[in-house]
Formats: sequence, C-alpha cells, structure tokens
Amino acid sequence: MSRQRYWIAAGICLSMLLVWLAFFWEPDIGTPTGHPGPGTLRPAGQPMGGDFTLDSPDGKLALQDYRGKVVLLYFGYTFCPDVCPTSLSALGQAFTALTPEELAQVQGVFVSVDPERDTQEVLSVYAPFFHPRIVGATGTPARVAEVARRYGVSYMKQKPVDDRPYTVDHSSFTYLIDREGRLAALLPHGAPVADIVLQIRRLLGDKGKPS
Repeated sequence: MSRQRYWIAAGICLSMLLVWLAFFWEPDIGTPTGHPGPGTLRPAGQPMGGDFTLDSPDGKLALQDYRGKVVLLYFGYTFCPDVCPTSLSALGQAFTALTPEELAQVQGVFVSVDPERDTQEVLSVYAPFFHPRIVGATGTPARVAEVARRYGVSYMKQKPVDDRPYTVDHSSFTYLIDREGRLAALLPHGAPVADIVLQIRRLLGDKGKPS
C-alpha cells in the first residue's frame, strides 16, 4: 500500500471511530461500591437499598407500599437533555412488552435529584409521559441525598453556562427491587429493552410469566 493510500485509510478509520464515539460510547463510571453487577441478582450480604418515603403528586410515596410488586427505580431529573429520557423510554417500552397480568405486578418510580425545579406539578406530567406505571417522586435536598446514598447514586449540580439552565451530572442505573423490597439487580444506562423485560420476569417468577 502506498503512503498516500495508507494515510487515506487511516483517516477513514479515525473518522469512523469518532462517529461511533459520538453516537454510541457511554462512559463507564463503574459499579458503585456494594452494588450487584449490572443485570445480575444481588449477592447475599450486601445491604444496599432499603425502604424510603418521598413525596409524589399523589401524596407520600413509600417503597414498602409496593410490597408484592417488582419496582424499577431510576434517579434523574426532568431537565436532563438525553440520558433520563432514554432510560425512561426504555422502561416504558419494557412495560408495554409485558402482559396485562405482569404489568399489574410492576411499578416504576422516578426519583428526581433536582427538587429545586422538579415540583410535584412537573413530575405529575413528566414521569407518566413515558408510561402510566411510572410515578415521579422527590423530597427535600437532604432527604433525596439520603435515599440516593442508600442506593449508591451519585449526582452533582453544575454551574450554569451563560444564560442556559444548570445541569445535574448523575449516575444512570435502573434499580430492580424484588417483591420483598430488596435491591435485587441493576441495569446500566443503555440496557436493551429485552434485557429489562427479562430481568422483570426473573423477579416476577413463575407467577408472573405469561401462560
């Protein structure tokens, strides 16, 4: 291969790599300490997660109220430009793929880490937009921080640039909580809808499987 052809080929490869990075690469922020691995059931002896109570558009939301159901929990904020909508859309698609019998045993909870802007009025529209089975919740900054700490969620408010609204950098896992209220599995951002459905059905067990 001539030197000119070599550099042309190298340039094409580099361009393809940059395109792939721009559209498909998701930074690996690592699995928070104490978490089960992505898509795996929680090993015994890891006391992550737990019950909590926050405020929702319908009043107090307590995780223990969903005993007997599989809960999919996600932390984010409504002004999120891409990551949150992508994750919540995947949840909505997964819920749509379930049978009515399965869906009756599943609940989605979106916890806002931006209570300053995410009022109950905002959450009442935002969360169910992705699916009626997803409810929004938040609380005081201190209360949200405590719940986030229990689940190993990281987030940080960024300074606004120019006149644009501030953003909040945050981890992006979907937490699966079993019928007994225990953190059972987590899925990373970008998990295929089919994987989400599979994890839900694993936690529902034979009772939740379609006949």
